[in-house]
Amino acid sequence: MRTVFLDKDSLSLGFRPPRCASPYVEYGATAAGEVVQRLSGATIAIVNKVDLHAAELARLPDLRLIAIVGTGYDCVEVDYCRAHGIAVANVRDYAMYAVSEHVFALLLALRRNLAGYAALIAGGEWQRSALFCRYGPPIHDLHGSVLGIVGSGSIGRATAALGAAFGMRVILSSSPSHPAGVDGRVTLRELLPQLDVLSLHCPLTVTTRGMIGAAELRAMKPTAILINTARGGLVDEAALAEALRGGWIAGAGFDVLSAEPPADGNALLELRQANFILTPHVAWASDEAMRILADQLADTIDAWADGAPRNLVV
Repeated sequence: MRTVFLDKDSLSLGFRPPRCASPYVEYGATAAGEVVQRLSGATIAIVNKVDLHAAELARLPDLRLIAIVGTGYDCVEVDYCRAHGIAVANVRDYAMYAVSEHVFALLLALRRNLAGYAALIAGGEWQRSALFCRYGPPIHDLHGSVLGIVGSGSIGRATAALGAAFGMRVILSSSPSHPAGVDGRVTLRELLPQLDVLSLHCPLTVTTRGMIGAAELRAMKPTAILINTARGGLVDEAALAEALRGGWIAGAGFDVLSAEPPADGNALLELRQANFILTPHVAWASDEAMRILADQLADTIDAWADGAPRNLVV
């Protein structure tokens, strides 16, 4: 089965080609205009962030499986795949520890104002202090604070478990599959005013796009922190920049933006303040998580070829 990996450079370590892949072809990266030519005659396409829209898929009659290098599948037009018999499979549960740990790396840095205190030392403030310590920006404990979580997949659950271990009170937001009142869940509207930390762990869909905008940010406490390691499009980035500059909330830690890489600029890239931390979509990318991902990806493709498909989105 001709198998083509369109953006191999999105994995920073080696990838074991599936047994069924013959021939196997990989490209470091693929531009939009190169998709059809590179997938011509392919039975299996492996993609991470390359968009596969109906216009391209309609010109690929041999394609039977799209294997996604990750969990999110918003880069693939799944409705077209469903209607035309193209299976779509993803990788699951590989980064629940990596991403949840990244959430708390961002959260601890913000709650304890690490950047602000590092800046004091860089500016010589501690060295000139008359006391043994140098007080500066406020420092807050995680213990006893309220952690609100939107999304209860493996990463959301792992984040909740870490929150509980820190002594936080965890409240889950309701969803279509988990209505308010079940397991103590509340609506997002009810959750926002009472939380100290909001962490997003839901997919980007028509209903979740822009779910956190100006109204939601103003509903949060001025001491609250927003963490987003899921998808950039979940948050109105211009509204968040205004909220951080205006003190509507205390801070935010992001690992994702609405367009990646942000070649055309982004309101959040212009922020130069200690209460905002941005990392370049690497929460998932620990060596351990990436090895699990690569092995599961190859095994998932071979399982499909053997007639025992798993991890199917479509």
